[in-house]
Amino acid sequence: MAEDFYKVLGVKRSSSAAEIKKAYRRLARQFHPDVNPGDRDAEARFKGISEAYEVLSDEEKRKNYDTYGTANPQVGGPGGADFGGFDFRGFDFNSAGGFSDVQDLFPDLFGGRQRKASRSNAPQKGQDVQHSVRLAFREAVYGTTLNLSLDRKNTCLSCQGSGRVATKGRQSCPRCDGKGKQRIQQGSMVFEAPCSMCEGRGVLESEPCSPCGGQGLLSSTDRVAVKIPAGVDNGTRVRVPQKGEGGRLGGPAGDLFIITSVEAHPFFERKGANLYCEIPITFTEAALGAKVEVPTLEGKATIKIPPGTQVGQKFRIRGKGVPSVRGHQVGDQFVQVKVVIPRLRDERSKEILREFTALNDEDPRADLPSFPVS
Repeated sequence: MAEDFYKVLGVKRSSSAAEIKKAYRRLARQFHPDVNPGDRDAEARFKGISEAYEVLSDEEKRKNYDTYGTANPQVGGPGGADFGGFDFRGFDFNSAGGFSDVQDLFPDLFGGRQRKASRSNAPQKGQDVQHSVRLAFREAVYGTTLNLSLDRKNTCLSCQGSGRVATKGRQSCPRCDGKGKQRIQQGSMVFEAPCSMCEGRGVLESEPCSPCGGQGLLSSTDRVAVKIPAGVDNGTRVRVPQKGEGGRLGGPAGDLFIITSVEAHPFFERKGANLYCEIPITFTEAALGAKVEVPTLEGKATIKIPPGTQVGQKFRIRGKGVPSVRGHQVGDQFVQVKVVIPRLRDERSKEILREFTALNDEDPRADLPSFPVS
């Protein structure tokens, strides 16, 4: 008794045509003779898979098979083409299986996907381009305009990015001799497929563009003015629309992305939108309080040091930081004080400090744990 075609493909009798096609393609790749050279079992299995699919992919043959157990009741056999030589030239790839050509069956073997992609006439956007720039600290804070010289590829005007131009006259395709078809052989399998050069037309209607060599793009060095917004930081991406590589087939150019890095400042440290700095003050200013001038990016500002200020204490100056890239707000400037202890050069100064200590006998270490520390 002949083997059940549904079991051969590993599908149910209720399976859809799409499910049957999917199962066939998976098994055909697994047991293809070129994948298993010299393996007679795989060759026989591939033949059985092909016979099963030839029947189950055809609506009429599948109906007869389900009803009578054979695709051709008049003949009485299981039906199906002879795949012994694996010659598919007589196989109807446009039947219920839905294959447009043999490249759909084995795209990985024959590069069918690439050929199909190359046939697309849809406009294609150009590739995006990245370019790194280094900015001075103030340029990053307040913004600037850069005039850059960039090497990029622009759309070829001769072919409008298609890579091909119309031929001066009808020319017979040299690859297929005007037949529109070409033979492809892989091991023991022989296929007939549309000619990849003329796409099955038999004549050449276009030829590679000479100026761009068929690439559709031409290399050039262009001057580009880039506006850097205020507030950029290390790693900020600034997008410049349509200043990347040129598009193809009428598609728009890609975008240019400027990646920024910022030089360090000798006085300020930046953390996001805020600035940090350190200001020295005297012992007397810390003890008695004072008003101290502080440098900012926009000039000088005055902060009030309250009496009894401790080492490392921070003060905030609002709105003296870095503006947001989006322009919503401006950061703050934080000032940390560093108390500078004077070096005493005379006995009178030392005596004054001793008197000060006697009058202010507070012990700053009174809260320390007793020794030894447990």
